Amino acid sequence: MKKYIVAAAFIIGTGAVITTTVQSCTTLATSDMGLSIIKKMLLNGIDKGMGIYANKEAFLQNNMVDKALPKELRDMNSMLEKVAPSLVAKERDFIAQAAAYTVNTSKPILQGAVNSLNAQDVTRIIQGTTATQILKEKTSQQLVAAIAPKVDEKLNEYGIVKTINTALSGSNFLGNLLGGNSNTVNAGGLSQLASEQLVNGIFNIIEDYENQNSKALLGPFGK
Repeated sequence: MKKYIVAAAFIIGTGAVITTTVQSCTTLATSDMGLSIIKKMLLNGIDKGMGIYANKEAFLQNNMVDKALPKELRDMNSMLEKVAPSLVAKERDFIAQAAAYTVNTSKPILQGAVNSLNAQDVTRIIQGTTATQILKEKTSQQLVAAIAPKVDEKLNEYGIVKTINTALSGSNFLGNLLGGNSNTVNAGGLSQLASEQLVNGIFNIIEDYENQNSKALLGPFGK
């Protein structure tokens, strides 16, 4: 009987210690120090992503950006490969130049969202949601809306839409895919897809940075 009482006391005592430890981690994580560390991690990820976007060669070689390519744009490029392979390279080059043009617009939006993170957001991070996902929820639509006009401006400046239409004149598929009439690509449709790629690409880079650094930075907080 005494053994069981001691064992029960030990379990209850251990449970109390575990609970206290978890609560301490959560309290610490949502403190100013924990919040500061998470913000710094995200800001570093943003800096890394913007550095890639500002450098055309780095942008073109980054697989995180390539993974963000929308299906419609990927399908269009597959068609272009059959009739004008060099045009795909030009299109990617022009989008890379447009990416650099959007840095000064998107960076302040992302930084502002990071600086607005609060204890509730950090609690979600400690519970398993990535910090990047929370940042994406807060800014994704705003970013696309903000950079789309700049992407459209650059793509029109380079004449890429007109070039694609010339190469694929008569293709009903592309008109249906990207908008416009039965045989032309709509400039706004292409710019929208390119903008979505740029936004999703930057989140891919930030999340990759978070995955590489979160264990070292957030481990002490129970993450």
